[in-house]
Amino acid sequence: MRIISAPIVLGVLASIVATPATAGIFGKKKPVVPPPEYRTVYAPPAPVAAPANGAIFQVSAGYGGLYEGSRARAVGDPLTIILTERTQATKSAGSKLDSGGGFGITPPTTGVLSAVKPTDVAISGKRNFGGTGTADQSNALSGEISVTVAEVLPNGTMIVQGQKTLTLNRGDEFVQIRGIVRPADIDANNRVLSTRVADAKIAYTGRGDVQRASRQGWFSRFFQTISPF
Repeated sequence: MRIISAPIVLGVLASIVATPATAGIFGKKKPVVPPPEYRTVYAPPAPVAAPANGAIFQVSAGYGGLYEGSRARAVGDPLTIILTERTQATKSAGSKLDSGGGFGITPPTTGVLSAVKPTDVAISGKRNFGGTGTADQSNALSGEISVTVAEVLPNGTMIVQGQKTLTLNRGDEFVQIRGIVRPADIDANNRVLSTRVADAKIAYTGRGDVQRASRQGWFSRFFQTISPF
């Protein structure tokens, strides 16, 4: 019988604990780092102020249009997106097939073949098929998330992106969004509906005990992948 020494066992356990996959279970939880397309974009450094020329109005002191108010319009400006996503889809399909055919020969009543009965040379067939299918799907997402302007396009529209991280009792929840916003769709409170965000990419994911419990184990996924049934 082969005996494994204690230092070897401790070394293997230490390597398992140090791996990123088990860091959230045995060690310190990994920091939350959003993907590049959802990271916060900060405003660029302010330009060097020009020397005062004696006028009352100075552009370097900041300027906002009379009709724009405090709405987002430059890179790094915050913007609140109201999530009002609700989708519902229903699909049904049905098919039915029915076909039949027959073939028969009447033997002569005299001669050698008179002993053959008509039922011995008759062939018939029938085929039936019926199938139905239905599918229903509905999704809903509501709430608010504040993002920042990542880029201002030449036509005035803005690419916004951001992530909200919620640390709950048994894990983390992430709400991520990225898309294109038109300044005219932003209201006086610097908010815009998510239905007004073009090319929107909205993700709601999680990390922790609840997320791991709702995921199928790798051993079951392996057999499900190779199963022909």
